[in-house]
Amino acid sequence: MPGRDAAIARATAEFDSGAFRERLESFIAIPSTSQDPGHEADLRRYLEEGIAPWVGRLGFTSSIHPNPEAGCGPILIASRVEDPSRPTVLLYGHGDTVRGLEDAWSDGLRPWGITERDGLWYGRGTADNKGQHIINLAALEAVLAERGGRLGANVKLVLEMSEELGSRGLRAFVEGQREALAADALIASDGPRVEPGLPTIAAGSRGSYMFDLVVKLRQGGVHSGHWGGLTTDPAILLSHAIATVADRNGKVLVRDWLPGATVPESVRAALEGCPVGGGEGAATIDEGWGEPGLTPAEKIYGWASFIVLAMISGRPEAPVNAVAPDARAVCQIRYTGDSDPARFEPALRAHLDAHGLQRVAIERAGIRMPASATPPDDPWVTWAKASMERSLGTRVQVTPSMSGGLPGDVFVDLLGTPLVWIPHSYNGCKQHGPDEHVIPAMMREGLTAFAGLWWDLGEPGTPKGQGRG
Repeated sequence: MPGRDAAIARATAEFDSGAFRERLESFIAIPSTSQDPGHEADLRRYLEEGIAPWVGRLGFTSSIHPNPEAGCGPILIASRVEDPSRPTVLLYGHGDTVRGLEDAWSDGLRPWGITERDGLWYGRGTADNKGQHIINLAALEAVLAERGGRLGANVKLVLEMSEELGSRGLRAFVEGQREALAADALIASDGPRVEPGLPTIAAGSRGSYMFDLVVKLRQGGVHSGHWGGLTTDPAILLSHAIATVADRNGKVLVRDWLPGATVPESVRAALEGCPVGGGEGAATIDEGWGEPGLTPAEKIYGWASFIVLAMISGRPEAPVNAVAPDARAVCQIRYTGDSDPARFEPALRAHLDAHGLQRVAIERAGIRMPASATPPDDPWVTWAKASMERSLGTRVQVTPSMSGGLPGDVFVDLLGTPLVWIPHSYNGCKQHGPDEHVIPAMMREGLTAFAGLWWDLGEPGTPKGQGRG
């Protein structure tokens, strides 16, 4: 008789046989970067030659659509509806990657293939996001095979090819496909676990708000000997502006950016005992950096952070003896779903003015990727947590948000779906840089977890609420 354990064994057997890696490598080999020009055909090929034939074999009806925003990659949607009265899950992923950065990878490693070294699988997209959505589809395939081609529930899929461009066009597309994509919950995978060895569910994601701080004083530089000490140095003025925004330990001083006086009790309770770790080779967690009195988990899952992404004055690569004419810093706020980004720019302007920094301008301010949030105790979150713990035999950590940005707001706002993000990667995976990689054992765990989830979706006891969209 078909059974849950047999479905999980079927999924992990594919992994152990090497068939999963072979399939993953065929997808990694398509250089579907949305950030480098000249790869437009690869973006479409990923969907046409990779995803669409596969989901067709799984019983999905799929279609590939142009992006509503010019210059952005296509979007695939697919539907597999067995019984409209049964729960419907929407699966999301993105098949585009950041730049390959071929010249920057370590010797012997390459972006557009899989190289195994020291027990890790290296390749562009292994972690972000090809490996993650391929795990979820492979697990579904195993469950369908074990159940004789029937799931007992419904699955829809949206796979975009411009996530690394900020998911441009996705909101407009989903708004036009609301009926086709209506579902009870979004269950998908992206981003990192809280630490490599701890399976994780995130019920939302922090947002990204960008702005430039700019000081423009004159048309060109002036001689540093004749004018240094007499005329205002824009770099010094800009440095003082940044120093008023955050103190020397990274504490945000523009307090109107924050979600409240402290982390909400519901968030604190959800994060109690939550570890944070990136694994070997990751950046350090520096004690004392950021908001005092918060745990590392509260800082990145329940609070705001301010980051200077880049800054320049003059020409560092070829300095001259001149007081520079201008200075610029590209800045970012990572914020939680309980913050109001409409307040960010006016609060900053008032803050700078109060410090006598009227000559520091704010330019290009706006949301890059909105925050999104689902209550950590949502029935779909707790259902998924119980399913995963049953499959994996270990505890699963729930966080109120992912530390990075994801387009979950699109699905919450337009479809009314709760968010259940189940990451299959970790903070030290080097996504967005050279030497991106995954831990094979973590991918095997992901297959185990999702095979159990897909099985349980077809059983009694799933959360109610069909068609919230």
